[in-house]
Amino acid sequence: MATRAKGRGGPAKPKAPAKPKAPATPKAPATPKAPATEVPTGPRPAALSLAAAAQVIQAAGLCVAGVFAAIGTADGKSYQVGSGIALTLVVFGAAAGIAVIAVALARARAWSRTPTAMIQLFAIIGGITLLDGHRPAWGVPALALAAACLAGLFTPASLRALNRPPAKRE
Repeated sequence: MATRAKGRGGPAKPKAPAKPKAPATPKAPATPKAPATEVPTGPRPAALSLAAAAQVIQAAGLCVAGVFAAIGTADGKSYQVGSGIALTLVVFGAAAGIAVIAVALARARAWSRTPTAMIQLFAIIGGITLLDGHRPAWGVPALALAAACLAGLFTPASLRALNRPPAKRE
């Protein structure tokens, strides 16, 4: 006769037969793995801090340009209101992204080297374009900050701080 489980309305199902357990095999000792984002300990190079500071100043400059774009859009000086708003949002988004990469650079994260170099390439192109457009008040600081950032980024001490440790081969 089947018994009912407490609190349930239907008859209890019979238990399935237990499966035989496989014999325990000894496991190989686990080798500890170093995290892939391991950062060398020690003080950060001053040149790396210079590069991060230059990049933060660039982000602040983009925020100023974004404010000018927003004011121009609000004054009706934009070709179309939608494009003026879009330009303003893109500039503020780029400034936020550059600031995030600058923080990663200041913390000597290995992944921050390539985005920083690419940002400086675009800053050089923008600075030359500003100089060509007779805007030396914006072009000269853009080029100077890009040069300072690249100089700080590619010093030997900064390169050592940003290098990943070599992968261990088994």
